[in-house]
Amino acid sequence: METNNQLSLKHRLHKIIFEADTPSGKAFDVILILSIVISVLVVMLDSVSSYHAAYGHWFYSIEWFFTILFTFEYVLRIITVERAKGYIISFYGIVDLLSFLPTYFILLIPGSQFFLVIRILRILRIFRVLKFTKYIIQADQLREALASSRQKIIIFMYTVVTITVIVGSLMYVIEGAENGFTSIPKGIYWAIVTLTTVGYGDISPQTNLGQMVSAMIMIMGYGIIAVPTGIFTAELSRVKQGKQTTEVCPYCSKEGHDADAEYCKYCGGKLNPE
Repeated sequence: METNNQLSLKHRLHKIIFEADTPSGKAFDVILILSIVISVLVVMLDSVSSYHAAYGHWFYSIEWFFTILFTFEYVLRIITVERAKGYIISFYGIVDLLSFLPTYFILLIPGSQFFLVIRILRILRIFRVLKFTKYIIQADQLREALASSRQKIIIFMYTVVTITVIVGSLMYVIEGAENGFTSIPKGIYWAIVTLTTVGYGDISPQTNLGQMVSAMIMIMGYGIIAVPTGIFTAELSRVKQGKQTTEVCPYCSKEGHDADAEYCKYCGGKLNPE
């Protein structure tokens, strides 16, 4: 059973570690982001053979320092939340875990330390540090719009795949191996490149019929590009915008709550438990 002093300390630590609305919370996040930037630079420099040969032992020591630091921070985050599972399975929770885990894998899998560049994702926290809450709100709106348009985009992608398979097979029959279309997969590759208006030019139709089909696919490509954009824009216009803060729920570790909210809109937990 936790005492009142323990609960008060836990609540203060949660404010410092998870939020940037207080001076101590902002200072914590600034130090954390600087540590992330330095550690990522160390990993990048260590991948350069000349630097590795000259300073490899220093890079190794610095990397282990940051790994222990991030491990301690991760443990503190788990301790200070009311429901550890909510934080562990959240986006930031997974990124925080991956920020130090590869270093321990070095002991079993040499070379795995270069996966530590995943740490750069943690710099997303800078939006909270600089109080760019409007960017967090807009990021939530984009995520919601993408989720709402998911089924329509899947149907659209299925249609595009069907078109490329049909056209690729057709071009294999029309052009043949003598014009570079040596197989149906090769024809599908050409159809994808042409439909997306990339046009590498490594394969091109030589017959009149093939060039006619190619022209139709290119024109169709311009129309197809606009379809997912229209779907996403329509869904985005439906998303409501409201004033929100960077306050993080101590139970589910989600943020983006209304400024006057007392309870989490995702799990119902009290935002400021005493």
